[in-house]
Amino acid sequence: MKRQVITDQAPQPLAGAYSQGLVIDEKRMYVAGQGPMNVKTGVAPQAVSEQAAQVIENIRAILEAGGFSLADVVKTTVHLADIGDFAEFNKVYTSYFTGVLPVRTTVQSVLPGILVEIDVIAEK
Repeated sequence: MKRQVITDQAPQPLAGAYSQGLVIDEKRMYVAGQGPMNVKTGVAPQAVSEQAAQVIENIRAILEAGGFSLADVVKTTVHLADIGDFAEFNKVYTSYFTGVLPVRTTVQSVLPGILVEIDVIAEK
């Protein structure tokens, strides 16, 4: 099994020992949970809709660095600080993921200082 680490175009991990993304045999990519930090400004937006968009843009950047796209995503796991934000989050999510949608798990989680975190699996 060939593993390739992807570590550019998105915020670096803040704590812990992990890779942002890992490509397996050029066919599958795992992207670690991404938060809403904008890599250019170093700031996270405040609203859940803006955070959702930034998280997905961070994921897109990592996927593209690994030779994948959002269209290759087959599984997402979404963590919301407040499950009451689901409808607002979902509007943004469905503007990025269309057609045959990835399978998804959405849960409420303790997310210190952020409202949204998402990890994905992509496959070619």
